[in-house]
Amino acid sequence: MKRDSGYSTMAEQQKQEEKLWHAMKISACVLGTGLLVFTALANSVSWYAQSIWDTLGHFWQTTWLEFYYLFEGDEWTIFLLGAALVPALAFWCFNGILMVADVTGKPAFITRYRIQLGKNDPVDTKKLCQAIYVALFNQFFISLPMLVPMFSVMKWWGNTFSKELPTFHWFLVELSIFTIIEEILFYYTHRLVHLPLLYKHIHKKHHEWTAPIGVVSIYAHPVEHILSNTLPVMTGPMVMGSHIVSIAVWFSLALITTSISHCGYHLPLLPSPEFHDFHHLKFNQCYGVLGVLDYLHGTDRAFRQTKAYERHRVLLSLTPLSESIPEAPKRAE
Repeated sequence: MKRDSGYSTMAEQQKQEEKLWHAMKISACVLGTGLLVFTALANSVSWYAQSIWDTLGHFWQTTWLEFYYLFEGDEWTIFLLGAALVPALAFWCFNGILMVADVTGKPAFITRYRIQLGKNDPVDTKKLCQAIYVALFNQFFISLPMLVPMFSVMKWWGNTFSKELPTFHWFLVELSIFTIIEEILFYYTHRLVHLPLLYKHIHKKHHEWTAPIGVVSIYAHPVEHILSNTLPVMTGPMVMGSHIVSIAVWFSLALITTSISHCGYHLPLLPSPEFHDFHHLKFNQCYGVLGVLDYLHGTDRAFRQTKAYERHRVLLSLTPLSESIPEAPKRAE
């Protein structure tokens, strides 16, 4: 009897091994086929994308040369236009639309996405005028003069005003490096100005807005504007010796992104502003841009336990997240 039970056990194990081996072969076949199909599709998509980019690249290269010769290669003029005028236009055009919504409460397709319900509805026009004044002051009397030493650094690199534009792939590499540098510098300088002494005399100005709006992104004390707003964005291009076109695009993206983070509206298809909006609401959470360093340092723990964290994603529908993921009702006292 014992022998029979032993044989049956061995037979069962053999069957299980055969089933396992059969399953592994099927899995390998499926995964191998899937990998081949994916590789074929990826190569096809990559080929089409490269073809499109080659066409666009020729257009932008021609446009850049026409622009370059229009100003007869005057590097200082080209640098001012690319590093100052283009980003400033991007900032004020974007925030001009938001300010119309802030002041008038219209159009509804913007205001219905308000994060802090009942706040800035409408915005205090006196506070808004003060914010605009400070933002303009910082742009003209802080950011603009800082472009002078930056211009010298870029001249030293010798690539900034090249007649040949960087490739799209290289720009993506630069953009990744710019973003990492900005995250590191902004996180630590931001935490620095939250130290009690510096907060009282410097950073408190920015936190006058517990429910921020777009233009408040550069509403700050001059020292903070240098440390936290300008240097983290300027450092990447100076380290990489970037082309002026890359600088213009990066500065514009940085200003629009920080405006979105402060705008107070969680709009469809745009990056979520919930993270930084929560910082303005609570002060001691969510110091960074991407949230990576906040996660590593544990400065987003309270945020992760809130409804705002659940809403912290790109909105892919027309239903406001404040409706689909509302705040829990307050307990009656």
